Amino acid sequence: MNNNINKYVTGREIYHQPEVWKKTFKIIEDKKKELEIFLEDIINVENIRIIFTGAGTSGFIGDTVVPYIKNKFSNLDVESVHTTDIVSHPETYFKSNIPILLISFARSGNSPESVATVKLAEDLIDNLYQIVFTCNLEGELAKNIDKAKNKLILLPEESNDKGFAMTSSYTSMVLASLLFFSIDEIEYLKRNIYKVFDLGIKALENTETIEKIASISFNKIIYLGTNSFYGLARESSLKLLELTAGKIVTRYDSPLGFRHGPKSIVDDETLIVIFLSRNDYSRKYEYDLIRELSLEEGRHKVLVISETLDKSIEGLSDYYIYLSDEELSIDERFNSINYIIYPQILGLLESIKLGINPDNPSPEGSVNRVVQGVKIYPYDK
Repeated sequence: MNNNINKYVTGREIYHQPEVWKKTFKIIEDKKKELEIFLEDIINVENIRIIFTGAGTSGFIGDTVVPYIKNKFSNLDVESVHTTDIVSHPETYFKSNIPILLISFARSGNSPESVATVKLAEDLIDNLYQIVFTCNLEGELAKNIDKAKNKLILLPEESNDKGFAMTSSYTSMVLASLLFFSIDEIEYLKRNIYKVFDLGIKALENTETIEKIASISFNKIIYLGTNSFYGLARESSLKLLELTAGKIVTRYDSPLGFRHGPKSIVDDETLIVIFLSRNDYSRKYEYDLIRELSLEEGRHKVLVISETLDKSIEGLSDYYIYLSDEELSIDERFNSINYIIYPQILGLLESIKLGINPDNPSPEGSVNRVVQGVKIYPYDK
């Protein structure tokens, strides 16, 4: 690890992620029987609706994993809705006569909107089931959940990031939720998931490209991804925004959506980062945008991150990172926990370069590790 990075809690938390993932896998594996029974009972509830929720990065966990769940359980009504949307308009999402499995993600479990969302769900929904994925046993969500009917999945203590930005908490909860909805395949996954973890270690040991990018002055960094990688793009953008205290302009989009106006933001000091799909059909659209960007005039740069080497894309991009020499045999959504390592490190290096303390990028308190200043109002049915 770069000594400059090692000085910060955030840097150490980024680098210990593969070890935390191994502990996370063991937690889910050890709960296999009870989680299998719980999931089977839930998916057989008539008209069940599954809502993934959280605030900020915790909300982006749902955005990242929901496409996987939709593909695996095509008969289920599944969506990701952030607590910050639910709290202001609960009637839009909670109907008393529709059974709901509410899946809450939380690093601390103390965010006002997350606590309020659970209370609203308990008040408004006649048939409510809950799973809480959290990194903090002492948080309000962990303490208040009724364990007789619901499930608390407590992640390893090391996942409860002490730094300002969520890093290992995000990847561990993404992993845990993907594993939960693949609980019937846990033995098969065990033979393959450690390859993902090993690639994470390899990514952390080979950061030369990201360090080179960080040495260049980019005023704007754009993250683009489709499907699960759209949620990943949202999280990547937030990491940069948080760690640099908003000093670098950042946004997220899909490769197709980017052309519809947002592409206007590109100038000579812009880096566009594209998370490449494994799916050949989806990749055609990503390839078209990469080719378009490579042919346009200007000094903007393109970084592509993919699972395996694609020579045609390597030739069109300014920077190219790939995880492995061979395609993984498990769903590409599991790549999310490795792909995010690069934006995490880039955000950290940009923060340090700007003279900002990444562990506390907002010392004046305008934003906080656990959001402050949110007043929750009573809701009348």
